[in-house]
Amino acid sequence: MMIATKKIAARAIAVCATGLFVHTFALATIPVQHWTQASGAQVYLVESPAIAMVDVQIDFDAGSRRDPPAQAGLASMTADMLEKGVREKDGAPALDENALGEAWADLGADFGAGASADRMSFSLRSLTDPALLDQAVALAARQIAEPAYPDAVWNRERQRLQAALKESYTRPGSVIGRAYAQAVYGRHPYGYEMTEATLAAISVADMQAAHAAGVVACRARISLVGAVTRAQADVMAARLLSRLPQLSCASLPPLPTVPEVEPLAEAQEKIIPFDSAQAHVLIGQPGFKRADPDYFPLTVGNYILGGGGFVSRLTSEVREKRGLTYGISSSFSPGLHAGSFTVGLQTRPDQTAQAVQIARQVVRDFVAGGPTEAELKAAKDNLVGGFALRIDSNRKLLGNLAGIAWNGLPLDYLDTWTRQVEKVTVADVKAAFARKLQPDKMVTVILGAAK
Repeated sequence: MMIATKKIAARAIAVCATGLFVHTFALATIPVQHWTQASGAQVYLVESPAIAMVDVQIDFDAGSRRDPPAQAGLASMTADMLEKGVREKDGAPALDENALGEAWADLGADFGAGASADRMSFSLRSLTDPALLDQAVALAARQIAEPAYPDAVWNRERQRLQAALKESYTRPGSVIGRAYAQAVYGRHPYGYEMTEATLAAISVADMQAAHAAGVVACRARISLVGAVTRAQADVMAARLLSRLPQLSCASLPPLPTVPEVEPLAEAQEKIIPFDSAQAHVLIGQPGFKRADPDYFPLTVGNYILGGGGFVSRLTSEVREKRGLTYGISSSFSPGLHAGSFTVGLQTRPDQTAQAVQIARQVVRDFVAGGPTEAELKAAKDNLVGGFALRIDSNRKLLGNLAGIAWNGLPLDYLDTWTRQVEKVTVADVKAAFARKLQPDKMVTVILGAAK
């Protein structure tokens, strides 16, 4: 049986290699199906029969925004250690990290776990051949529900991570990123950074408790894309959660409320001495939530301001006209809370003051005046023209579907995306940026600049 399974898996890999980026929905409507299981789990499905495989993502409200301040990094470590073994239960044998790796290799399938600021996520990719899919779902269900959290492995991983943290203090990008997050987010969990001290404070018992509290079947959001029907997807979703305690969310205490990100009261500038050939600069403030109705005007506007690469205003003013940097960009990072708006650049240390001054002025002028009609048309043409590239593989489509599920977006969100972009006006962009950005209250963090 194992030999036969390996042969099927080998054929699967060949099929995936040749057909992975073929997607029938790139230029057509994308029907999203949604239903609620008896457990309370929310399921979202896009049927994609072109390739005999399925991609799954399961999200829980157990991201790093729920970390205790003294244990920053707990969610990430809880997720990472899920791949280090499963415990024996109900007659199923224990598997260490090597046995798990071999089991997934034999199936030609992939499983992963990770934590972002807002969510803890599990992913599964498998062929839909029943001989493989049944085993892949069963193994994934064990990893989701029954992680072993072996002490010896955690001690090893903690030592490795402590060494990695020390090494990160030598990298300018890591140093300025930490300082910037703390300056923008203040006491909000979005600004928490794992340190050697918080890592040392995390025990196996803490990870087990975080897993038990956060990975609850009734709170799952399950997104599936692939060659499965609704009936098959419903069975898969139920099986993936079947080894978790089957509790009703009504019987559980509500999750603690996470406060919102506080707006900045005044401008701040922080200079970090650092021996670096280039000065690194980050300028920004808290931005907006993903569910904000200004999402599309802000997305289009940011493409014009600094998200459009060489056609953006920041690039034109700071790089092309004055030669102060090789690259400069702006971005929003919306989440369940107001993620940051950030302008980032690197420049020669002796040019730092001028580069910062020009970048700030470009942002100030854009917030005050908005884009021109020509800039708006070019941005909308590019975004609409590039939309197909956002959904040209099952994996990309899964990411979009999971975003719909997590943020409570309309089921026709992908079908209406280009229309939402096309209807944005100059006035919409100007008003949205005026509501969200305060150029005179932004944080500026500079690392490695000349005195």
